[in-house]
Amino acid sequence: MSEAPKRPWRGILVATALPLTAGLRVDHDRYAEHCSWLVANGCDGVVPNGSLGEYQVLTPDERRRVVETAVAAVGGERVMPGVAAYGSAEARRWAEQAGEAGCGSVMLLPPNAYRADERSVLAHYREVARAGLPVVAYNNPVDTKVDLVPELLARLHGEGLVQAVKEFSGDVRRAYRIAELVPELDLLAGADDVLLELAVAGAKGWVAGYPNALPRASAELYRAVVAGDLATALPLYRQLHPLLRWDSRTEFVQAIKVSMDVVGRYGGPVRPPRVPLLPEQEAAVRAATEKAVAAGLA
Repeated sequence: MSEAPKRPWRGILVATALPLTAGLRVDHDRYAEHCSWLVANGCDGVVPNGSLGEYQVLTPDERRRVVETAVAAVGGERVMPGVAAYGSAEARRWAEQAGEAGCGSVMLLPPNAYRADERSVLAHYREVARAGLPVVAYNNPVDTKVDLVPELLARLHGEGLVQAVKEFSGDVRRAYRIAELVPELDLLAGADDVLLELAVAGAKGWVAGYPNALPRASAELYRAVVAGDLATALPLYRQLHPLLRWDSRTEFVQAIKVSMDVVGRYGGPVRPPRVPLLPEQEAAVRAATEKAVAAGLA
């Protein structure tokens, strides 16, 4: 009997925030500790060099070292780097680097330097698939202006180019359409504030933001909802939702880093062009995080 294929993108994979020093240098020691802490607190793996990891403002050497740091901390099967780039050849090189580092899969946005058409999207994923690692597509039409609609995902999967999709459109109805068109494609919840709805609809994983600050409570929520234990999941989801919805806002990186600071982790600053939260935004995030701490969720 043949062994079932590994699907390392299943479960909770945390899109990791990247600790920066006061001088805005990458703190690799802190990052390694953070990856280890997330896994020790119930998460299944990490996603370095996603949007939450500020990959767009990293140098190539920083970006490479971040992946290597994560692999050294938690093992390659637990690491699914983002390999997005403006050029397909560059994205393929990042996927090759992930393979050399020992990663089990990669996550890839569609072309996002312009509003790509379907032919361009297919060509982009074909190029990156040449690296030989399983690819998880990342659908974020809000930021990229390119929408990986279910029919296009079915084409990508049919050509063997993607094995799963991180779905960030916010439209939970797509879960059912994807399941009808391409049931073999793993759906991953891509926005924290629709986790419960997508998990009920059959999501096989969660590429998550807020576990950076609240991994234990987030893991409890995820395990409960995938087990069908809504009596546990719904009250917890309601408690966490004032924070989870920040994951779908423009200031999600800053908000999650503030929450990390509040719970006693190290969030730290962000690199420009991101700027700190406005005072009223920071106050709202702090208040919601302190309420979660008081409820025993940290």
